[in-house]
Amino acid sequence: MADLLRLLLRVGEKAANVARLCRQEAPLFQLLVQEKTGEDKNKKFVQDFKTLADVVIQEMIRHDVRVQFPEMAGFIHGEESNMFENGLGESVTVTVCTTEEETAKLLATVLDGDQTAASLLARAIHQDPATIEVSTDSLTIPLKPSELGIWIDPIDATSQYIKGGEEVLEEGRLFPSGLHCALVLIGVYLRSTGEPVMGVINQPFNNKDSADRGWRGKHYWGVSCGSINICSESRPRNRSEGQRGLSVVLSSSEKQAVKEALTSVCGPDKLIYASGAGHKILCVIQGLADAYVLSEGSTFKWDSCAPHALLRALGGGVVDLAMSLQQSDSGSQDPSTELTYHLPRTDRKGAERWANHGGLVAYRDSSQLRSIIGALKGKL
Repeated sequence: MADLLRLLLRVGEKAANVARLCRQEAPLFQLLVQEKTGEDKNKKFVQDFKTLADVVIQEMIRHDVRVQFPEMAGFIHGEESNMFENGLGESVTVTVCTTEEETAKLLATVLDGDQTAASLLARAIHQDPATIEVSTDSLTIPLKPSELGIWIDPIDATSQYIKGGEEVLEEGRLFPSGLHCALVLIGVYLRSTGEPVMGVINQPFNNKDSADRGWRGKHYWGVSCGSINICSESRPRNRSEGQRGLSVVLSSSEKQAVKEALTSVCGPDKLIYASGAGHKILCVIQGLADAYVLSEGSTFKWDSCAPHALLRALGGGVVDLAMSLQQSDSGSQDPSTELTYHLPRTDRKGAERWANHGGLVAYRDSSQLRSIIGALKGKL
């Protein structure tokens, strides 16, 4: 497990390098933000370069994990399909090849012969990142790779990634939007139970270097398995009496009934709005909010698996909101309401098979979760 964690931290940083490259290099940035129209518009792809950036990251992570842990090959799941149709109507399967040259050649077929863009992407895919210093040597967890599966969200909060707001983060402050909301999420779960046991989050756009003005990232990780709970983030300290009161982060499009119900336990100044499902759960992990509430089934397993593992390591979790509201009023939280990641919904098709259909609550403290569920009972 320590070897797997080290690998996921490394591929997470490679993914962050690709995400930064697509915004920093002019040939790639033009593809990222430009939507061609009329006769210049490609059937699938140039207008949706962001999807190729997603797929390149996803397939790079899949490739690197398969090389080191071949027994996991059939259980590495991602958000995106890796099939594209280029401007000539040719179907191309995007994969990572053995060499940089082969990968560049394949990408050029998707990019309608744009060799410059293809070479830039291929170089980032095959270039190892700088060493990431993490003390994992003493981490001993009784799990085998053959017992595990992986969920990848290559760029969560894609809309913020495209818009590119460049607020520089300040310690202890929640920023609702901007490039920092775009995250690489890699979650590991038990195949037998679906429990999230390891998560790696890479935030490619955390701060700007004062010397070269280039973006620098930050990574977060956590392991939760039985009695072993380790996280790169510390559990936030209890706030003083004057600072108490629940704070909840929401989507700006959340139902009015939810906002009104939560105001009763939070107060209007404690409801915070932010972009990106992964980013909102990260805000809970960091202690910038006590909980994240979503009443719609608009998130997916790849959004929640990685940050869920970090929250578990900190004593919190992510529950299915609808299931939690159906519980009896016993006051105790039923572990069966925690989200799991191994089984699709057989009554749905496509990506909807993996949606968190009941909505969710991400929380750090079970007493705060009970307050939230109590406030929402009978309101939805």
